[in-house]
Amino acid sequence: MATTFDVTSADGTLIRAWRSDQPGIPLVIANGLGTIPEAWPALVREGSGYATVTWYQRGTFGSARPADPARIRVEDHVEDMVAVMDSQGVDRALVACWSIGVNIAFEMARRHPERVAGIMAVAGVPGGTFSTMGGPLRIPKRLRKPLSTRVLRTAGLTGPVLTWLTPKIPMNARTAWLITHSGFMLPAAEADVVVPMLKQFLLHDWTWYARLAQAAARHDAMDLEFVSCPVTLVAGKHDVLTSMHDMIDCAAKIPNAQISVLNGSHFLPLEYPEHLHTALDDLARRADVQKP
Repeated sequence: MATTFDVTSADGTLIRAWRSDQPGIPLVIANGLGTIPEAWPALVREGSGYATVTWYQRGTFGSARPADPARIRVEDHVEDMVAVMDSQGVDRALVACWSIGVNIAFEMARRHPERVAGIMAVAGVPGGTFSTMGGPLRIPKRLRKPLSTRVLRTAGLTGPVLTWLTPKIPMNARTAWLITHSGFMLPAAEADVVVPMLKQFLLHDWTWYARLAQAAARHDAMDLEFVSCPVTLVAGKHDVLTSMHDMIDCAAKIPNAQISVLNGSHFLPLEYPEHLHTALDDLARRADVQKP
């Protein structure tokens, strides 16, 4: 069982949120850009041991676009996270985060350290995200951000065409097989997880999605001396969107951080759900959090 509900963020934007409706350790998911809770199957399933809440980012899946179109920064997503936690009476929680969600989680820890019990950062770095893209493709680091932001601008220009086209792509087990054997996502991801997530993902307004991504690209790399909670990082060896080497460097800057590198891509929540569940259980022990 799960419930969706609406909350109002600090700037008045209506945010669609989600909760698992089960007892357990408080957990907030700061998701990858434009993804859904079901991308974390082991954490949201019944009996996971976690009372999970999350939200859909501005302008996606029922969340409204802000009245001020500039209010889509990482800092604005943090305000949404605070609003969701407040609405559910969650004072302090573990945070599982993925990709751009890693920026949100660490920004939350910087602004509200008393509310973050621990962070499990998957396939993402805290700021400077677009400078990590293309590592396995051997793109020089100085060229990564210019190239990735140029791709985003192109996606924004072709957004109307993509928005018309992508819902027409048949999403079934055969398509999932092709995607998971493309190198972008790996075969460890099961079709029964991949298909429903991609069915939803293909419904985006791609012009808006590109704007969200460009705003996230402006979130600079963070000085991590402020981090006081336990941190676990999980990197994908073949991740073309977040270099595992940048994640390893990031872990070295965080006191007592732990990192593991999996034989996976950027889509580790789909490829290694049970591993991430185990990693989160370990983080909960390190953070000394229990069921309320």
